[in-house]
Amino acid sequence: MIHVMRARDLIGLPVVSVRSGEDIAEIRDVVYDSGNHRLLGFSLNKRGFFSGRLKGVLPTGPAVAIGSAAVMVSDDSVISNDAIGLEPLLDPASDLPVIGVRVLTSDGVDLGVVAAVIVTTGDAPKAVGYEIEAPAHHDTLFVPISAQLQLSDGNLMLPAEATDFIRNDLAGFGAAIASYRLPILEGDSR
Repeated sequence: MIHVMRARDLIGLPVVSVRSGEDIAEIRDVVYDSGNHRLLGFSLNKRGFFSGRLKGVLPTGPAVAIGSAAVMVSDDSVISNDAIGLEPLLDPASDLPVIGVRVLTSDGVDLGVVAAVIVTTGDAPKAVGYEIEAPAHHDTLFVPISAQLQLSDGNLMLPAEATDFIRNDLAGFGAAIASYRLPILEGDSR
């Protein structure tokens, strides 16, 4: 089973070095490329008495693991102050907002609006879905991200077949995306 959480719940978590055990930063914001539906990394705050924005950024990758209480890194060398190769993290290709966008299926069903991006936890964090506020259903829905997803300035288009994997709780959604996205998760860089 895949464990998932809302990306916004990562904000404020400490970034902890596995090597030293020290809190070396704090998650300031989650950087998400909405045009490509990819989790890019994190902007950071300093820790301690003189806290404030940290110049460095933390890209997702093999040195990062997400847990419910902390974001773990091998050491502080994974925090980069150098923009070379990190342009997508510092300036995502798409500036289209995803939060608040209406979600439609390819067969014309209006599911509601995006409330949050859902990410996997563990040592290969990826964006895997969206939380949808669904007033027509009087509920919250969780929908998977798929390769066929399209985002415009007003709508997020979801393939009709993805509706079989919609759940109304995060635990059930984690189990559903394991079967829906397994081939994609193994081969993509989200």
